[in-house]
Amino acid sequence: MTDKSAAAAARATVYGYPRQGAHRELKKAVEGYWKGAVDARALRETAAGLRRANWEQLTADGVHEVPTGDFSYYDHVLDTSVMVGAIPGRHRAAVEADALDGYFAMARGTQDVAPLEMTKWFDTNYHYLVPELGPDTVFSADSTKQVAELGEALALGLTPRPVLVGPVTYLLLAKPAPGVADGFEPLTLLDRLLPVYAEVLADLRAAGADWVQLDEPALVGDRTPAELAAVARAHHDLGALTDRPRLLVASYFDRLGDALPVLAKSPVEGLALDFTGPAAANLEGLAAVGGLPGKRLVAGVVDGRNVWINDFEKSLGTLGTLLGLADRVDVAPSCSLLHVPLDATAERDIDPEIARWLAFARQKSTEVATLARALTEGTGAIAAELAANRAALASRAESALTRDPAVRARAAAVTDADARRSQPYEVRTVAQRAHLGLPPLPTTTIGSFPQTGELRTARADLRAGRIGTAAYEERIREEIRDVLAFQEKAGLDVLVHGEPERNDMVQYFAEQLTGYVATRQGWVQSYGTRYVRPPVLAGDISRPEPMTVRWTSYAQSLTAHPVKGMLTGPVTMLAWSFVRDDQPLGDTARQVALALRDEVNDLEAAGTSVIQVDEPALREMLPLRAEGRAAYLAWATESFRLATGGVRPDTQIHTHMCYAEFGDIVQAIDDLDADVISLEAARSHMQVAGELAAHGYPREAGPGVYDIHSPRVPSTAEATALLRKGLEAIPAERLWVNPDCGLKTRGWPEVRTSLGNLVAAAREIRAGLPTAG
Repeated sequence: MTDKSAAAAARATVYGYPRQGAHRELKKAVEGYWKGAVDARALRETAAGLRRANWEQLTADGVHEVPTGDFSYYDHVLDTSVMVGAIPGRHRAAVEADALDGYFAMARGTQDVAPLEMTKWFDTNYHYLVPELGPDTVFSADSTKQVAELGEALALGLTPRPVLVGPVTYLLLAKPAPGVADGFEPLTLLDRLLPVYAEVLADLRAAGADWVQLDEPALVGDRTPAELAAVARAHHDLGALTDRPRLLVASYFDRLGDALPVLAKSPVEGLALDFTGPAAANLEGLAAVGGLPGKRLVAGVVDGRNVWINDFEKSLGTLGTLLGLADRVDVAPSCSLLHVPLDATAERDIDPEIARWLAFARQKSTEVATLARALTEGTGAIAAELAANRAALASRAESALTRDPAVRARAAAVTDADARRSQPYEVRTVAQRAHLGLPPLPTTTIGSFPQTGELRTARADLRAGRIGTAAYEERIREEIRDVLAFQEKAGLDVLVHGEPERNDMVQYFAEQLTGYVATRQGWVQSYGTRYVRPPVLAGDISRPEPMTVRWTSYAQSLTAHPVKGMLTGPVTMLAWSFVRDDQPLGDTARQVALALRDEVNDLEAAGTSVIQVDEPALREMLPLRAEGRAAYLAWATESFRLATGGVRPDTQIHTHMCYAEFGDIVQAIDDLDADVISLEAARSHMQVAGELAAHGYPREAGPGVYDIHSPRVPSTAEATALLRKGLEAIPAERLWVNPDCGLKTRGWPEVRTSLGNLVAAAREIRAGLPTAG
């Protein structure tokens, strides 16, 4: 099965492509299906049209081998659970009744059945649905989706390569199902899972697949000897099959380390490796194992996670070295292009000087094709492209748009004292309780309220000039009045203004800070049908004027309850942007922190007593290997404290995090020195409360009791049960009651009922406290 074509032309390929379509057609079709406005047939036709458009675009741009199976209605890990038959017991009836409705029930839940837990895909902002497995899990193969999409591409005359989540990564991403005894490790199911993969591979071979890609990104983490043994067994057993396509094992996001020699020795025909950023160390690692004689190497030399143009000369230097280390070398991005927007040419409002520095998915596929052509025909074949690339890189390096001496001088002058509150928490909490006068188990929300169609229309009308600023602002004032009135009637204790003026928790601030560039069409999937437009961080950061004080102060003028000021923290401002790659991330974080510090201080001066600085991405950016974590957490926590360290002791600083494995960063959460933290906890059944207690976390916390990423409404009894579980770990005087996350994506009917039940649960618990009354 070995590819004998050592001298064959280098092929260009990609591992995956954005799913949404140029105008987010997939989002509209899926949400239309949920509402009953689009039937299943129309949804499938829309999806097939998007797949075809992607493949034809890739082919036109010079990509020789296109991925299939990477397309998903919701999430590719959920697709893998369906492929291997890992359907939770609570969802089996729905799946058997209607496969598509059952699929969405696993993703979103129903009123009666909770969805799968959701968390971050490695160190990206993409969320996957966590497989639930147990010792009684029975796997069964269902290759329908993979075979069908392969057939679509073959029918178009293309060269397709099906992409599957690899078996080891799938099991390492899984969690024990609810009710499974402590200590169960999903990886122990490997021998049970491998025959299912063998069956899927045989089906794909029969359907015409020449190569199949097994994605194993979990292998770039720090793996134990037992896990590495599982890697060896899995890829040996699959490689030893006779009825299968050729296998390309792909790993990305960091270097492979100890897993590289294991894969190099396995009987698979090819490896696909990342050679960008910290993963550039794969070059040294590959040389150390003696290369990949007799195997195909797909070299990820174009950054698939950021939007800057490739350095062609640097990439060609890497590719030239790799030519001597494998039987053949093909060219690819570092990972799936799912993590970048679709096409930079759709952006009409970006400064032309900056625009020439940008490459989105379509431009990156073209870069890959250009590098493959140079590898095959020599650099003379791309002389014009090389000259243009050199000029664009020089333009960025020399541009005044990227440097602000005043910002750099201020950042250089920061001292350790700037990143510390004036009093310890034990003193602050006494002052805050006296100042705020809140009851036990205070209730609040995370910040945003439903973004209705009317609000989105008003923003669109303002941009298009159909309404003036005065009319738009009156619409915002009306919404704030309604949101405040609702919260007071519902009985919430600490209120929010609802953020009706904000398009996104990062983009809203980026549009008001220097150094950031906003896109119009730069949509990237976050989860399901939730798409965001990460801004581009191109230069030094400062805050020309207050960003939130006006609307927060207006809301506070309407109520005697405290109204939280709502900001996005410096780490999340980086994580959910496309960051500059020409300086250390810590330097950029410090610039953002200083801009936010000005905003925090202005909010306090305007009378805001509670200020929330959200950092949901703190865990997301944690390096995948332990060796880089201490340095990252040092600058990440320092930047938060720098943003919040200048306020009085009686001003209460909150932060918020969601949908991550918090146990890995409990010490860092402590190091933030926030007075209150709210965290996702509903889908993970209050797991984080126990993690905080085990650490001895000394401050106040609000583990969420309302899963806002599902349309189901939690009952009062359900919220009460979660709160009682939280009280087992966090004492009542330090426990807050709140949803998991902001309410922007939910509808008003479910929000009204859910928050009413949340308040009722808090009151029920309060009534039973020894100090109640």
